[in-house]
Amino acid sequence: MKKQKVVVIAGPTASGKSGLAVELALLLQGEIVNADSMQVYRYMDVGTAKPSPSERTKVPHHLLDVINPDQEFNAAIYRSFAVPVIHDLLSRGKECFIVGGTGLYIKILLGGLLTCPPVDHVLRQELRDQVETRGLEAMYRRLEDLDPLSAKKIHVHDTVRVLRALEIIELTKRPLSTLIQGHGFQDVAFQALKICLQIDRKELYHRVNQRSLLMVERGLVQETKNLLARGYSPDLKPMKALGYRHAVRYLEGRYDREEMVRQLQLDTRRYAKRQLTWFRADPSITWIDPQRKEHLVETITSFVHEP
Repeated sequence: MKKQKVVVIAGPTASGKSGLAVELALLLQGEIVNADSMQVYRYMDVGTAKPSPSERTKVPHHLLDVINPDQEFNAAIYRSFAVPVIHDLLSRGKECFIVGGTGLYIKILLGGLLTCPPVDHVLRQELRDQVETRGLEAMYRRLEDLDPLSAKKIHVHDTVRVLRALEIIELTKRPLSTLIQGHGFQDVAFQALKICLQIDRKELYHRVNQRSLLMVERGLVQETKNLLARGYSPDLKPMKALGYRHAVRYLEGRYDREEMVRQLQLDTRRYAKRQLTWFRADPSITWIDPQRKEHLVETITSFVHEP
């Protein structure tokens, strides 16, 4: 049975995905499905660079503002939300543009779920206790010894992913990388054209710096204040994300405004670099200069209409 077609517009933060996707959706009678892990949260607009109200008026956007910051959300939950939305808009004759920079969400959506044992809360707490006593870097070195392939793909300071990888090893007696290789992410739900925006590194970092400053000017600190006032703890996963953790440190007096902006710019550039590394590891991605709009439209149109 022929699979339905979707177009993925991916790329690092500040690469211009959202605006470009709106242009393409207007041109090709499409709708947009969010694939950004932060834009799913309500009350988090400035720090997640959500599409503007005017963009959302021009083109329907799906999977924005679907959960509260204290609710659990992950790639598996994202897929369960996204698949029926995509089927619905395709059934209405719309082109589907999946837009975002969260590579894992896109991978799980298009390739299926890896079956892993559920969280063992006792074991998880033991691992957290070990982080407290031994330090996260020591736990990361342990992961490097047990599963070097997974360790290469996980940042040394990514507590959640380091502990989950160690937990899976403990529960399955197999490295996470072996489980991934065995699965292969071949549970393909859709036929996808995956496009990644190719931007000069220097230009990208300039955009990151400008966006970071703009976020602060547009009210990132006040938005963070409002979240705290609603009772959302600074220890919540989304509150530790780019922008919000920097604003929290400013509000706590650990940063002045200048240092907050500087650290936000630095950390966002590092994040953009990790995103590029992720997407470059995917041989199925087509890299396109976003300035070459005619070529981009031609590539998408050919894909959509080819038998």
